[in-house]
Amino acid sequence: MAFETSADDTCAAVVTSDMKILSNVVIKQTEIHAQFGGIQPTNAVLAHQRNAPVAAKRALVEAGLTIKDIDGIAFTKGPGMGVCLGVGSQTAKAIAAIHDIPVVGVHHMQGHALTALLTSQPNPPQFPFLALLVSGGHNMLVLVKAADEFEIVANTLDTTVGRVLDKLTRELGLGYTGQQLEQFYTTCKATPVVPEDFGPFGQPMLKRAWSFSAHHSHMERYMHKRQANGQPDLTDGERLGLIDRLMQAVGEHLTRPFRDVLMDLVARNIKVNDLVVGGGVASNLYLRRRIEQAARDRTAGQPGMRVHYPPPALCTDNAVMIAVASMHRFLKGDFDDLSCAPNTKWSIEDCKLTRVP
Repeated sequence: MAFETSADDTCAAVVTSDMKILSNVVIKQTEIHAQFGGIQPTNAVLAHQRNAPVAAKRALVEAGLTIKDIDGIAFTKGPGMGVCLGVGSQTAKAIAAIHDIPVVGVHHMQGHALTALLTSQPNPPQFPFLALLVSGGHNMLVLVKAADEFEIVANTLDTTVGRVLDKLTRELGLGYTGQQLEQFYTTCKATPVVPEDFGPFGQPMLKRAWSFSAHHSHMERYMHKRQANGQPDLTDGERLGLIDRLMQAVGEHLTRPFRDVLMDLVARNIKVNDLVVGGGVASNLYLRRRIEQAARDRTAGQPGMRVHYPPPALCTDNAVMIAVASMHRFLKGDFDDLSCAPNTKWSIEDCKLTRVP
């Protein structure tokens, strides 16, 4: 059984040791935070406190089990919002203490990186593989050497793709999440039109890193200039045109480090055949296509990699990924103490096992 409460979704799931999903409960808080234009921590933690017992009960009922059938409980230890992480941590540890069940704290992005071990069966990615992890809080390319061994080979220098998309969603008056932006982008029937006064994006020339702050600043300055000049509101067609230009720019920049990273791996005699794309932004269909094309190109003298995408419901925050990422530790008997506390600034490179029986 697993819990995930690192941000604004209250999640619980039950997964078997042979990677079968018995239940997957996600209780969202979108309506609560819409009025604030983003996650409001006080309201988020209160909602988690209301929802966590409900999610736990539903997960067991939908799995057709009772707590006596549970052999281990995993929870997101970090990174994330401390007050939110605390609800999932305390829920998991309280249940574990009462019923004498072992617990394991899991790194949130480790969960995203390893989800494909379940969803890509019967041909899962083989270690070592690359994981492109893109979300509101993270933007990194990671060499996954084992279930508990990670090396960051490219990282953002400032903000993330997810945050840029979230902010553009607010600027365009479409909500506050990138998912709402994509929903508009994929369902609006208007013809895309790029406003004549909108200039092209500049692309930072980085080899093994990203910088997305320029993309956000470019859009923000344009929107503020329109407002200052008293220009009329954007039409739906103009909104679509701006979104399309941004998607093209961030898609190009997101895939730019691939070649340099692969060349470095070849020089180190490390061969990778698989790329996993995880995190909330991995559910964006346009970026999926752009990433897949870049990964399958023959780069650095190697054949293109197999690309693995979890289903959209398992790209955004969920407890199934936390269960998957904890499984190797439960099977090895490497458990955490009940005093284990959340870690809001935990690096994925620090996930290595600390105690093996």
